[in-house]
Amino acid sequence: MKYISINLYKKMIHHALDEGLHADEFQNLKTPIDAIANRNAVPADHFFELHEFLDEKLGAGFSIRVGQKMKIDDYGVLGLAWKTCSWVGEIFDRSERYFKLLSDTYIFKVEKGIEISKIYLYRDAHRRGLELSNEATFSATVVVLQAMSEKKIFPISVSFKHDPPRKLDDYHKAFQCPIHFNQSHNIISYTAKDLNLRTAKADISINAFLVERVEEETNGIQINANKLISDIQILIADALPSGIPSVTSLATILGMSARTFTRRLSENGVTFRYLIQQKQEERAKFLLTKSDAQIAQIAFETGFSEQSAFNRAFKRWTGKTPIQYRKH
Repeated sequence: MKYISINLYKKMIHHALDEGLHADEFQNLKTPIDAIANRNAVPADHFFELHEFLDEKLGAGFSIRVGQKMKIDDYGVLGLAWKTCSWVGEIFDRSERYFKLLSDTYIFKVEKGIEISKIYLYRDAHRRGLELSNEATFSATVVVLQAMSEKKIFPISVSFKHDPPRKLDDYHKAFQCPIHFNQSHNIISYTAKDLNLRTAKADISINAFLVERVEEETNGIQINANKLISDIQILIADALPSGIPSVTSLATILGMSARTFTRRLSENGVTFRYLIQQKQEERAKFLLTKSDAQIAQIAFETGFSEQSAFNRAFKRWTGKTPIQYRKH
């Protein structure tokens, strides 16, 4: 059975409610509102049926409007991976491989050119709802790429295999480029320059963890406890110059809840506080012996906001003050 993530299904319902549709009108759907609470996905045909229903109720362009309301967080773990891509176009490389986290009805292929790159959506429409879903996908692509780059970049052309709708106002507003219908392929095209833009939150080290986490979720593999601790230690070391990271922030990066994160550590006999102190001590000793950095700078680099607090902590760890340790 083909499936679609429940997050995408919920997004459509919530936006339809925002546009004025009453909740009672959803009760005749094959997957009504009161049946989605504990689901991870819905049958693809139920999703396409919802698209058809809302297109009829709310008029042409609903698929485009709901696409414009998509947020990166709506895509779950895949969205987390997108957030820290190093460049904008990397999102499509990820989508080719990992979009099955959201649905097994999408196939993306990227044709990279020197000046223009074309992104193909191979998803033949056997019904109107699938055509509408393709429209929503390209509409969402525009806002996701803008969120990643924090720039108002737009495609240079969009092509759909199906017939044009009755009204194109929402389409022109969303894409702001030539839009073609009755074409041989579903394609959204961007300049290579725009796709090569550095993303606003690019972070190579975190990016590597997210790719690994998505890979594990895709394959249904639970992260190994020892590997998890190693990953957390590296993330802590990266974060310390900006302050001590929280459990919630690291858990989010690794694609799990704070509760699961803490439980995984406990299962391996360590606490988050212990790992923080371990990396602080390790970093402090390294800087004291291998650099000429001032004590105040080392305090900052190890997550302390005041040198006095660092001095007390270091004395507790080693029995020596930072100055004494450096001399010996």
